[in-house]
Amino acid sequence: MDLQLTERIVVITGASSGIGRATALTVAAEGGIPIRVARSTDKLEKAKAEIEGAGGAAYVCTADVTDSAAPDRVIATVVEQYGPVDGLVNNAGGRHIRTGFLDTTDEQWLATFDLDFHAARRMSRAAVPAMFASGGGSLVHVSSDSGRLPEIGNVDYAAAKLPLLALSKSLATEFSPQGVRSNVVVSGPTRTELHKGPGGFAEQAARIWGIDKDGAVNRMAARLLTRQLGRTQDLANVIAYLVSPLSHQVTAAEWSVDGGIQRQV
Repeated sequence: MDLQLTERIVVITGASSGIGRATALTVAAEGGIPIRVARSTDKLEKAKAEIEGAGGAAYVCTADVTDSAAPDRVIATVVEQYGPVDGLVNNAGGRHIRTGFLDTTDEQWLATFDLDFHAARRMSRAAVPAMFASGGGSLVHVSSDSGRLPEIGNVDYAAAKLPLLALSKSLATEFSPQGVRSNVVVSGPTRTELHKGPGGFAEQAARIWGIDKDGAVNRMAARLLTRQLGRTQDLANVIAYLVSPLSHQVTAAEWSVDGGIQRQV
């Protein structure tokens, strides 16, 4: 399907790996220009080469989106160097297993909210005026099933992901009449580098549950109707659609890509 993304500029945070990487590759394959934002210069340059090697266009911007000054700087750089912003994918995030509420420190709470909520809020605030200048655009925020299905081990992460739903609907309510749409994609358990890599979520969960890593992955997958963890491409396909003109009538919506784990009515 042609998503009509040719030459459209899409800023993607947390884009050096996982869902962000898959989204950038998908946008590029559809003719769009992904601007990949992340902290690691080495990973970003490798990611850029990956897209360019496939014949696409890609640009990178090294920034820590938990720095309150970074979003304005990122968007200003994009507009100056590449042109109007057509889409923003707020994907940057991180998750650490906690032993419980009483053992989660103030520093951990604040750091989690900075990365998993405030970064998206600040990036959106910087990007919306730039979208006005180009005649409109699309905001996509990547949330998590943890926001609705909190567990003992993810108390701060779950609390930080739920407000993204309210933020997105508030932005949609205010800015859709002016041509800027806002939607949320809710991911379920997904095989990202942060999930399956050394020291990642699967290993952390295995340690907490007292089982091996494969057993932890199987335990997570058993909760899904599909009986398998999601792929980053599953999320990327939906995100690419939501930043495209084909979704022009879709706003204030919540798209769950979670294997049916949230099967509430």
